[in-house]
Order: sequence, then C-alpha cells, then structure tokens
Amino acid sequence: EKKGRRRRRKSGREIQGRPLAPQKAPGQARQTSHANGSAHNPAASPASGVHAAGGVAAMASPPVRRPADDLYAALDLGTNNCRLLIAQPTRPGQFRVVDAFSRIVRLGEGLDATGTLSDDAMDRAVEALKICAGKLKNRPVRRHRLIATEACRSARNGSDFLDRVEAETGLELEVVTRETEARLAVAGCSSLVGRDTDGLVLFDIGGGSSEIAMIDLTDNRSNRLADHIKAWTSLPVGVVTLSERHGGRLVTAEVFAAMVAEVDTMLAAFTPPPLPAFSGLADGRIHLLGTSGTVTTLAGLHLDLPRYDRRKVDGLWLSNGDVDRMLDRLLSWDFDARAANPCIGADRADLVLAGCAILQSIRKRWPSERMRVADRGLREGLLNEMMASDGAWRRSGRNFRYRNHRSNPGEPQ
Repeated sequence: EKKGRRRRRKSGREIQGRPLAPQKAPGQARQTSHANGSAHNPAASPASGVHAAGGVAAMASPPVRRPADDLYAALDLGTNNCRLLIAQPTRPGQFRVVDAFSRIVRLGEGLDATGTLSDDAMDRAVEALKICAGKLKNRPVRRHRLIATEACRSARNGSDFLDRVEAETGLELEVVTRETEARLAVAGCSSLVGRDTDGLVLFDIGGGSSEIAMIDLTDNRSNRLADHIKAWTSLPVGVVTLSERHGGRLVTAEVFAAMVAEVDTMLAAFTPPPLPAFSGLADGRIHLLGTSGTVTTLAGLHLDLPRYDRRKVDGLWLSNGDVDRMLDRLLSWDFDARAANPCIGADRADLVLAGCAILQSIRKRWPSERMRVADRGLREGLLNEMMASDGAWRRSGRNFRYRNHRSNPGEPQ
C-alpha cells in the first residue's frame, strides 16, 4: 500500500468472544511538522552549528523541555463526531486538558446504504480536521495519536478519503481495528470502576459500531483494567446506522421495539466463555459502564440540567429505574421536543433513540441494578496509553520540582 500505510484492510474482522491480544505500544509520533506528528515545536529549538566566541563552531545543547511542553494529543474521527484532546500529565494516572475540540460531522451519513462516504460528509470532516490541525500546529505537542474508526474501516472509499485528509490537512490518520477500539474505550474509563465490583460490562455506543467488553476483576493479577478484558465484541451498528435504517425523526414504540430486536439478534451471536464474576448477575457485584453520547444524554435528562455539564455527568450512577424513566420520557417526545432539550439538541435529536435501543439490548443481555456514566472514551484511552508508555507521569513529578525551583530559585531542587 502507499507509503506502507498502517491502514487495515476493509474487512476489519477479528475473533470475538476471546481475551484481547497482548497490548502493543502505540506508535511514536513522526518527526515532521506538527500536523504530521512532531515531537516538539521546531521554532522553539536552537539551531545546530551555533558559532561560539573565536569563530569555533559548537553544537547547540539539546533543548531543555519545560513542563508546558510536555503535551500529548489524541484525535478520534468517528462515524458521527470528530474529537481532539490536548493534555498535560499531572499526578500519576491523571492529566490536565489544555485544549479540546468536538464537532458533529456525520462522516458515516448514508454509508450503510451506499457503502461509500458521501462528498458532503467528507467535506464536513475535512473542515473539522483542518481546525484540529491548526490546534496541533500551535502547540508544542511531544507525541500524538490520530485515529479513525468504523466509517473509514468499512467505506469503499475510506482510503481515498484518508489520502485527501493528509493532502489538505497534513494529518495522517491511523485506522484502528475493532479490538483496539474496545481496548481504548476500557483504558479511557478505568478510573470509573466501582470499588466493590467483581466485574463489569463496558460499552461504547458509537455512530457506526458499538464495542462491548466483559471485564472480570476476580483475578487481581494486574492493576491495568484492560488486562482484565476476558471477552469482547463489536456490533456493526451504531446510532447513525440504526437511525438511518429505521428512521430517527419519528420513533414510535413499535419502531423502537424493532430497533431493539435488531440489536438483540446481533448480540445473540456473541458467546463469551463462562466467567466467575458473571456467575450471579443479581448479587450487585457487577455493573454496567457506558461511554457514549447516549448515556451522557440520559444522565443530563435525569439531572434535568438547563445545559449539559460534563462535571456533573461524568461518573454519575444511574439505577435501573432511572434509566427506565428517561427512556419513557424520550419515547413520549416528538422530534421537536427532543431537539429543544439542551442536553440533546437538533444535531442529535434523530440519533438519541437509536442509541437508547442499543443500550436497551445491552441491559437485557446483562441485567444490572446500576450503570455508571462516562463522559470519556477513546481519546482519554489514547492519552493514558501514550503517557504510560512514555513515562510521562514520572517526568511530571520532576517537572513539579522544577516549577517549585523556578518559583524559589534560592532553594535546592
């Protein structure tokens, strides 16, 4: 393939219902311009071959990386959204968001029917990616990872679209497998696992696919949540595809039931091995953990927020009764009522019930009294993996000492 690209072949089919393969370290950023993955801002580096006094050429000392330069970036181009996070590591396992971008682009609009990305959809995505490229260029990003998911995996013209993205924005996107997508979703949500939990079902309802991971914590062999994934599946359906198949504007109880039934059929093909943590689902020792616009919308409705507030939603626990009440409420609204709600909006009013249908099928398959809501996902998983493999949190401790020394220059580091 062109340039030996890392893009997957179109099938993207991996064995499902098995433990994930051992994790591979994320690829290093390319040493080119920011838009192509630079390790630092070339303009901030001293030129080589600086002349010392007396005209003797001397090599410049390596640039000292200041704490503000220790930035990582993660971009996720999905079927529905284009999202970017730029963050700086702080305490171990945590980071501070420096810049962010999110836009609904509906790259997968019409893909289910035609098998190709439409010109309008590609135009919308490219315009959003140009903004992301500008943000990356203006920050001294140490390392980044830029991924594309289901729409680019499955579209016949996905590779041509990625060539266009690279030509017009300078961004070289990596098409990840469904297995990688499932692992990244888990890595992004690890801090939200309940303390008294033996196991959980973590799901990510996307625009064109939905990833589900069964996690068994009865074996304490590792403190990395992704190491406890015992089975996973990727359903070839998301909020965009399901909405387009059944109609998202006018969703009656009958239409909703038909959407749930379609997802039920897909889930029936998933046959994971028996797992100790799931031997008694009713004992309260497992829970669901959802990362998607669907579950965050339900949380916003439950809290009756006048406008969406991530700080109040991320990590919220919802009971079975809470979810049932919000589903009934959504089903009672027409399209205009959904669009008028500040936690939904016009861009997602035709998608939210399709997401709820996928959620309902998951709830039927794995009954649990509680579900935790995550307003985080692939980008956070990418950042966590890059920072961990790069030793970023060890450096952040040294940077803390550096900042104190700069504030108190008379004191030893």
